[in-house]
Amino acid sequence: MAIRGIRGATTVDANNREQIIARTQELLEQLVEQNRLTIEDIASAVFSVTDDLDAEFPAVAARKIGWIYTPLFCTREIPVPGSLGMCIRVLLHVNSEKKQEEMIHLYLHNAHKLRPDLNHSEKDRYYKSR
Repeated sequence: MAIRGIRGATTVDANNREQIIARTQELLEQLVEQNRLTIEDIASAVFSVTDDLDAEFPAVAARKIGWIYTPLFCTREIPVPGSLGMCIRVLLHVNSEKKQEEMIHLYLHNAHKLRPDLNHSEKDRYYKSR
């Protein structure tokens, strides 16, 4: 067993509480499903948001789906000129028997632009076929 990092990101269309929570829940639920995690596997999560998002903490979404005892932390993304806006990122620290290269990272909605090299659908098919 080792601690592994899993990255994910999503975007929203508007800076409002409902969309930040909904898109963050979608991302977290898919990360858990794709990586076959339980809540107990998740050691902690670090969320970041771009400067244009301040209507809600993304950690609220995690609490709403039952991550009651998981340590959560929210911060601001570095505002690099030209970077993707309206973006929520997460770094999960998980306990797992899997190797780091077996972790499935997800980039949803416009966040797929951040890591085009990580096509989760191809990687998912590879690991499901093993």
